[in-house]
Amino acid sequence: MDTADPLTGLVGFAAALRVAGLPADAQRVQAYLGAVGELDIADPGQLYWAGRLTLCAEPDDLPRYDEAFAAWFTADEPRARRRGAPKPKVVTMAALTEAPSANGEEERATEELKVAASDAEVLRHRDISELTAVEREHLRELMATLHLAPPLRRSMRLRPHRRGRLDSARILRAMRAAGGETVRLAYKDRTRRPRRVVLLLDISGSMTPYADALMRFAHAVVRAAPTTTEVFTVGTRLTRLSRQLRKRDPREALAAASRAVPDFAGGTRLGETVRVFLDRWGQRGLARRAVVVVFSDGWERGDAALLGEQLARLRRLAHKVLWVNPHAGRDGYAPVQSGIAVAMPHLDRLLAGHSLATLEELLVEVRRA
Repeated sequence: MDTADPLTGLVGFAAALRVAGLPADAQRVQAYLGAVGELDIADPGQLYWAGRLTLCAEPDDLPRYDEAFAAWFTADEPRARRRGAPKPKVVTMAALTEAPSANGEEERATEELKVAASDAEVLRHRDISELTAVEREHLRELMATLHLAPPLRRSMRLRPHRRGRLDSARILRAMRAAGGETVRLAYKDRTRRPRRVVLLLDISGSMTPYADALMRFAHAVVRAAPTTTEVFTVGTRLTRLSRQLRKRDPREALAAASRAVPDFAGGTRLGETVRVFLDRWGQRGLARRAVVVVFSDGWERGDAALLGEQLARLRRLAHKVLWVNPHAGRDGYAPVQSGIAVAMPHLDRLLAGHSLATLEELLVEVRRA
């Protein structure tokens, strides 16, 4: 008997809370799933408090949360909870699994639930190209919970601050208002603004097993910072997808992106496409002081020397240049492909992007930039 996976039911519960009016956004759902992974989901009390602490924002949310929890997980009629009230007694497997057991009865085996909860953690570290159709669907649900905190840069503008350099103008105004006495010191400092992030996605034939996951990753990044994120595909030609990926629904965004890309699963001419990006977009401002992330396995069918020249040019413009290679996460990998070999001297870091866990590490690396 296959172990049931509770992930679908937990994500569905979060969606039901959003319908009920609770602020269960992607960041809260990610925190909820992380909390559930640390507890025994066979215990209704632990499951209840994990959601209440991560998915509710204010006291007014509690009655709606209690009603949704009772309707989704328990067989009891929804009722308001009060301090000291008994916790729900029955957790139904129908809310946590895709299908009932063969005999039509709901599964309640604690041991199987624990194993199923750990499956989500195992899935995070699996190679995307080796997933089954069901595992890919679960991965898409997890990808929707990714959230990028945009990297920040110091602005040239000065604003009032608690510390920094003395603000003589504000100090003098305060002294005039106080009859010439120095009441308090005032300071000013540079503000911080989001730094632009540019994603260059290789959609050639060799990257096809990762293309869907990378597109969904790009959509999550664009949704987190739509005004400071740019996405391009590189293959035999360059295509800008920033506008298509700003759609809220992932399915609509990916459908619009697929219609806009004419060279999906084609060849790879990274040097030429990076040169087009720099000539048309990067030199004019998109790449200046930005964090540029290149997703590619490095199989270059064009002139490798041209790719090296263009990456050197990109490195002079950008704040950081990161290269994400799905093969870099495999044992025994060496950067010997023609594209990777010429790119290495111009990169800040070479990262693996073969699993959800490595993509999460990439988000941390971008944030640190």
